[in-house]
Formats: sequence, structure tokens, C-alpha cells
Amino acid sequence: MIQSTLILLKPDAVERGLMGEVVHRIERAGLKIIGMKMVWIDKEFAAKHYSAHIKKEFYKSLEEYITSGPVLAAVIEGVSAVAVIRKMSGDTEPKKSAPGTIRGDFAVHSYEYADKNGISIKNLIHSSGTPEEAKAEIKLWFEDRELHSYKIVHEKHTR
Repeated sequence: MIQSTLILLKPDAVERGLMGEVVHRIERAGLKIIGMKMVWIDKEFAAKHYSAHIKKEFYKSLEEYITSGPVLAAVIEGVSAVAVIRKMSGDTEPKKSAPGTIRGDFAVHSYEYADKNGISIKNLIHSSGTPEEAKAEIKLWFEDRELHSYKIVHEKHTR
């Protein structure tokens, strides 16, 4: 099933110069980028994106983290894109992420470390958790005119 999903390369990924590496991995996996932009979000937009977490104890540190620098937002399309990107990203807690995943290769934070230091866990990437979540997040982050339709060579091999 061809799906679209949202990824956000968070401020730590941008600051560490990992955008190209992540985009490269996504493209090598046969997925297609149909929209991309760099955004420095404010607290109001952060509250919209993380609305499910606003009342949680960790929200303030999450808001500080996601608004601390620019974010690279992208819409990715491909076969089972939601699950594939989640698998490529690794566990939300980087120390549990397998080698070969984005978090497993480039992040070392743990919930314990973040909690002890009163900060949000630095885990490089956000990816939609379900196809329904992806649709809602894409609508929040992108206008239809910012998404593009085109063919890539990998599409020949998915038919």
C-alpha cells in the first residue's frame, strides 16, 4: 500500500548536520520525498503538533526543545511508508535503538538522562505513528500546493 507520512528532523539533527544523511537513507530505501521545508516553529505551533502531550509532565521541556532551532519537515511517500520510516528511525528512546537505525547510529540519550537533567530527550527525528496520524500531521504542516507528484525509478520495481 502506498502511503504518505510526515517526518521532522528536530533541532538536534539540524544542528549536528545530519539532514543529508537522513534524506540519503530515506531515498536509498526507495521512498520518495514529495514535500520538504525548513521551519522554525513557535510555541503555538508546537502546541498544535504535540497536542496529545500538552498536559503531560514532560511537555514544557519538549516545547523548549522543538522550538530551540529550525526543524526540517518532510512528507515521505512509498510502500508502507509509515511503518518503514518508524523502523528506520528506531526506538523513541535512542539508547534502545538498534544499530543501523537513525537513532541507533546518531543518538545516545535516555529517558533517565533527560529526566535527571530536566530536558527533553534528544532523539533527532519525529515520524508519524499511524496512517491516520500521518494524514493529520501532513495537513498541519503542509498545504496541498507544497506537495508534489512525480515518479522515481523505484516505482518501477513496486508494480
